[in-house]
Amino acid sequence: MNAARTDRYAVIGNPVEHSKSPWIHARFAEQTGEPVEYGRILGTVGAFEKDVRAFIESGGRGMNVTVPFKLDAHVLADSLTPRAAAAGAVNTLAFGADGVRGDNTDGIGIVRDIEQNLGVKLEGARILLLGAGGAARGVVLPVFERKPAALTIVNRTAAKADQLVERFAEAASACGVRFSGGGAGRVEALAYDVIINATAGSLDAALPDCDAAAFGPATLAYDMMYSPKPTVFMQHAQALGARAADGLGMLVEQAAESFFVWRGVRPDGGAVLRELRTVLSAKA
Repeated sequence: MNAARTDRYAVIGNPVEHSKSPWIHARFAEQTGEPVEYGRILGTVGAFEKDVRAFIESGGRGMNVTVPFKLDAHVLADSLTPRAAAAGAVNTLAFGADGVRGDNTDGIGIVRDIEQNLGVKLEGARILLLGAGGAARGVVLPVFERKPAALTIVNRTAAKADQLVERFAEAASACGVRFSGGGAGRVEALAYDVIINATAGSLDAALPDCDAAAFGPATLAYDMMYSPKPTVFMQHAQALGARAADGLGMLVEQAAESFFVWRGVRPDGGAVLRELRTVLSAKA
């Protein structure tokens, strides 16, 4: 790779040393032959914009944004993609002549992981989304675009789920998706095709409220969180006879979408995911 023409990108977060993004993007660069150098930046809480501007001035072309700066990035962006505006948060920044453009690739990352890596079609599916926070907001539009039969959002605080239903009602209608939400009582006592856990419960080993009847042998129970061992949500789903998956594939596929946003070249996320799982298994 010719260092003289290498374009610089980075992930910014606090903490950030644990991020797998540099490893993932290095694999993408090798795979595609794109002249990309990708690093980590420990962001300063309260001085996010200063850190981003400094990276731009040093020649940076784009950034991935992780905790706790996704809302800061949303405010900083001069323009937003529709999916970033819908999510209310930004995880991808692109720097160009027209300023700072904010995008959110999390939702398309989970859709691609479910369909391409896990082999589950979302078209015509009955989908249950657990949680109504930022992670859930980012999933709604990309899921609608796959034209499922129905999407139900449930949240411990029913009013938050109701707000999301109201916010995305027009988009649901345009895509022909039956869309509803509320408290845990809105879960139908009939197995769903896909259940997505968009709550932060797995961080604290807490299960989201969900009727056991929602899980069946043909259900994919997908936890947006990743940990070296199956999360409590995954264990719960498996005990009820469902197939369970973690969010590692989402991490890789959202990175692949960011790479595409920056370079116009789409890497093979599945190949990198398989390699990453092998690497992590060897460390376990």
